Amino acid sequence: MPSPRRPRVLYVTDLAYPARGRRYCDEDILLTSRLRAHFDLALCHPRDAAALVDAFDAAVVRNSGPVLGYREAYDAFRERVTALGIPVYNQLTGRADMAGKQYLLDLTAQGRPVIPTVARAEDLHLLPEAAEYVVKPRLGADSIGLRVVPAGRVREELDGTDGELLVQPRVDFAHEISFYFVDHGFQYALYAPDPGRRWRLERYEPTAEDLAFARWFVEWNGIDHGIQRVDACRAPGGGLLLVELEDLNPYLSLDALDDEGRDAFVAALTRALRRLLDAPRPRPADRP
Repeated sequence: MPSPRRPRVLYVTDLAYPARGRRYCDEDILLTSRLRAHFDLALCHPRDAAALVDAFDAAVVRNSGPVLGYREAYDAFRERVTALGIPVYNQLTGRADMAGKQYLLDLTAQGRPVIPTVARAEDLHLLPEAAEYVVKPRLGADSIGLRVVPAGRVREELDGTDGELLVQPRVDFAHEISFYFVDHGFQYALYAPDPGRRWRLERYEPTAEDLAFARWFVEWNGIDHGIQRVDACRAPGGGLLLVELEDLNPYLSLDALDDEGRDAFVAALTRALRRLLDAPRPRPADRP
């Protein structure tokens, strides 16, 4: 009797993406080498995903780089998987970085614990006074286009941008912490003890209050299938403020974990992909 067909998974990544201070390719080589024990797996560049995804049962979007570099290809991929009803990990309904930085404005307006953010010159008075401010594109990623400007130049930076730039006070924080979730399950936390070395990470044992902070944003985002990284900073008062919620293709810094930690993460991801494959599929659109 023939063996049942194994699920076919298209793993979307850019192995040559030049990340500063990180080697994205190492992470994806590790993950795919382990996932092959459970799935029939093929890797492809994000520019090729729309043309190839038809032959697979699911797609996994991992270290594929900022969408700004291949916007048309990404839109074509989303359109294709939606038309065919092919499940994607991460689920494509994220409200955070997957959709741009508007969520930082929305959460600021709601009074949530995020770094205060505005996009219009007339709203600058809503920000705390600071000597310097961070200016970044609303649709930016991976620090592309980010600048630090003195307070006296902020208003002119926003002139004529029609809300396409965001402004935040430059926070004098103690350290940054990242919380990593698979679906809604917390996996581990890492932090950068030296604020000037963002990617020199160590394990961090979160308090119950820390975890409650991170879980709120994961629950708010509403993704049932996906990896989410909640990036926060420890403000001068001791509380946490959200820096960003990465819900498209968050880098996982698996090299900062020991073997046991990496094994646990791979096991959690494998279970999550099986849940995705077993979940009811969205109905395909009425087109080829």
